[in-house]
Amino acid sequence: MISPSTSPWASPIVIIIKKNGVDIRLCIDYRVVNGLTQLMVYPMPLVNDLLEDLDKVLWYCSLDMASGFWVVSMTERAPLISAFITPFGLFEWNRMPFGLKNAPQIYQRLIDNALYGYLKISADVANDSEPRDVFLTGEAETEQKSSVLGRRSYIDDILVTAESWDTLCNKVDRLLEACDKWNLSISVVKSFWGLRKVDYLGHQVSMDGLEAHPKDLQALADLPFPSTLRAMQSFLGSLNYYSRFIEDFAIYASVLYELRESDFHEITRKKLKESVVEEANRDDREEAPAGEDRWTRAERAFTVLKTKIAATPVLRHFDPDRPPVVVVYASKWAVSAALMQEHDGVYRPVTFTSRTLKSNEINYGIVDKEVLAILRILEVCYMLLVTRTIKVLTRYSTLGWLMQSKGFQGRLGRWTALLSPCTLEIVKCIKGEDEILGTRAATITPRAKVDEALIEIAPQKQPRQVIAMPLPTVEPEEKLLVVSFDGSARVKRGGGAYSAIVWQLPQWKVVFAVSEYMAELTVNEAEYRGMMLCLDLVAPLDRGRLIICGDSNLVIRQMRGEIECKAPGLKLLRSKAMEKLRSWPDHEFLHMKRDWNQSADKLAGAALQHGDGEVVTSEEDKLDLIALNRLDELLMPKSADSIAHVAAVTRSVRRRRVSPEVLQEEIVQRTRCERILQAQNEER
Repeated sequence: MISPSTSPWASPIVIIIKKNGVDIRLCIDYRVVNGLTQLMVYPMPLVNDLLEDLDKVLWYCSLDMASGFWVVSMTERAPLISAFITPFGLFEWNRMPFGLKNAPQIYQRLIDNALYGYLKISADVANDSEPRDVFLTGEAETEQKSSVLGRRSYIDDILVTAESWDTLCNKVDRLLEACDKWNLSISVVKSFWGLRKVDYLGHQVSMDGLEAHPKDLQALADLPFPSTLRAMQSFLGSLNYYSRFIEDFAIYASVLYELRESDFHEITRKKLKESVVEEANRDDREEAPAGEDRWTRAERAFTVLKTKIAATPVLRHFDPDRPPVVVVYASKWAVSAALMQEHDGVYRPVTFTSRTLKSNEINYGIVDKEVLAILRILEVCYMLLVTRTIKVLTRYSTLGWLMQSKGFQGRLGRWTALLSPCTLEIVKCIKGEDEILGTRAATITPRAKVDEALIEIAPQKQPRQVIAMPLPTVEPEEKLLVVSFDGSARVKRGGGAYSAIVWQLPQWKVVFAVSEYMAELTVNEAEYRGMMLCLDLVAPLDRGRLIICGDSNLVIRQMRGEIECKAPGLKLLRSKAMEKLRSWPDHEFLHMKRDWNQSADKLAGAALQHGDGEVVTSEEDKLDLIALNRLDELLMPKSADSIAHVAAVTRSVRRRRVSPEVLQEEIVQRTRCERILQAQNEER
């Protein structure tokens, strides 16, 4: 199995004492090796898929392969990488060990080929004593043979299923032949043969259904509240494996997922402080802060989840011949659904699923949230429910408005498309689904009790709110500077352009108007550079009030500090812009739609089209920019008198009010048409 090694690689070992207290297990820490190993992509089986299609099975064999990965020979280079350190020197593996990054994928591929037989061992390989990779030298199996078991295994755990005893014996015979052919061994001690109920992948499988069967359920039930974030993540990971058995799992677990390492440090510090406080002084403490309230909710949710994992129901196998029934539940901040089928007059659960709502989804109406619950169960059980007629029990709506209406857009249009493959029979339970199901329902918690329980453990989620920043306003005769910028770029960093215009008020005079072009530029980078160009242009001017206007929501909000700047390139540009703003203490930002930023947009678009920037110097070009300017409509205060006055005059008169030097509108329009015609002629 191993041999002395002189490999430059050397991985440390970890010794673990087995449960009997005598034997040891040798584990090798291959983290460094695995970090440098390229991942072998191979589709591993999903546990949920392996636990389906068992509704007609009477007999089971749960088999565990002996020696596991050791049946796989090592390549010429692999032993060097597998070298490990011992007190007796350096050794390397002659067979594939546990712990290497790609070992599960390699073994799974070997087992899949043995069970399905799509490759065979060629004659020259069979007679050769040297091992070879059958997936490189093997030949395609030409004989028409069916799968040995009709199902995949999960690495070295094989489940043999049959509807009769004779079929089971036949499958076992074929499996043993395949194992003999591919030099695979079965551990008789760890395997179970010809039973009606077996343990498989942490579940108990029988004709009655699936039961959760953790290896150490009692230890899980007695587990105290974790004291570290890693311990909490381990607990949630263990329960998440059995989430299909736990009704409303995501609802109760969400408050635990919100905990951070700082929360555990804070509560540990407070507990240590409390341990030295005398009992007489405990009543004099201040009211618990919000952080402790969150900790209390987390402890309650933790207790509920331990109770639920200790008393999980039996989930029935999905029967294609029985109509599916879905019970949905929606609260203010979570949705859940249960897939059920009727057995002997009683509704039995097939699976549970749930999730908490995102911040924007909290604002949805309760009817829309019920649609989210339906979409959730269809996502989880798509292969079971697609093309079937599904009876859905709701509390608030029959959803006829969604299923019968046409022409929906936005999220309603997406929901309609996702629900279209299924035929839904929506039943609105006027008096509650608990009364309709009555005693026929099994293991479904009354929704009223769920509502009460959620009050105690609900996470502090708030709807997403849009903070409306007040618009800067300019008095009619106020003297200040207004700058507008814009950026534009081609796809895949094909080049970009940006522009900057400096306006002097109250005349709205164009002081500077500049555009530049750069290769290898994204849209956001172009927007940032346009803003920085504005700051460079106003640098020599007198310091006063400065209003910075742009149509990039990202740039404006990042400069305000409303959203985080994560991209490294944008971080650098933002830091440079913040440094330039230090000399302008009185500055404000204004985000506007693109229609209000036509002057800067025109400059940037022309620079992008021609692949070169320009400096606007002629009065004619400046008047053209003034004609396109609409910033005064946003910044100048609107009064009743001014609104009536504007409504009574033409556009050209209004422009003369802003700047007496502006041409009449018909002259400006004629000038613009001439420039457009000139640009079109240049492109020919």
